[in-house]
Amino acid sequence: MQPRIRSASKFPPPWTLNSFPAEFAARLGAEIIAKLAVDRTGSIEGPEWERMFAIAIGAKWEPSNVGLDDIVLGDCTWGAKSAKASTPFKATDIRLISGRNDPTYSYGSRPKEPDLLGPMVLGIWNERVAEVKKNYRHARTVVLIKPNKMMGEWLDFVAFEFETDQYDPKDFVWSWNAKNNLEAVRRGTKEHWFTWQPHGAQFTILHKVPKQKLKFQIKKPPAVSKDTVLKLVKFNKSWVRVLA
Repeated sequence: MQPRIRSASKFPPPWTLNSFPAEFAARLGAEIIAKLAVDRTGSIEGPEWERMFAIAIGAKWEPSNVGLDDIVLGDCTWGAKSAKASTPFKATDIRLISGRNDPTYSYGSRPKEPDLLGPMVLGIWNERVAEVKKNYRHARTVVLIKPNKMMGEWLDFVAFEFETDQYDPKDFVWSWNAKNNLEAVRRGTKEHWFTWQPHGAQFTILHKVPKQKLKFQIKKPPAVSKDTVLKLVKFNKSWVRVLA
């Protein structure tokens, strides 16, 4: 007799994949505009993107060491990644840095043979995902594709999600490339999926941009000067203490 268990389908996520809430684009756009007004470099990545996404969906922002569960809303958690493209609306695939996977630290060894080393690298990723899914019924990654250069009156952005999943090592073939990085293609194809760099142990996953995604534009705001900001917050010299 098979035991009855609680199905994740009985605890649905906040929305179906890539069907963002009605006010999401406006809230996210406001965050980006506020950022650009005081920082013309438009650096929206890492914790900054996590914070913006959390605000836009009304979630908790709780940065973690794993990096896959930084935003929490009910039973759903997200990791947040960003990427650049010359034309975000036309981007079809992106590379996402997905952690530092060091087999020496995790397994106590780092073999040179691709068919041994590759599954170790992937196993570290799979273990991270497994740990996240112990605590949440739904795990996703949200991606922001931003323009290479913040130029022009209107700026293009793309946002999309995908399920944060584990991968079966048997589905991939690993080999060293000309740059001495380890690469994996899906077995039986030439489709590139993973790259791992021995120096720094950086692990990269290639993702296709889905057809269902959010495309939005924001109007580039006028720059707010440093003096204006200091005046608004009523800055005075007593706010700075010299301790040594």
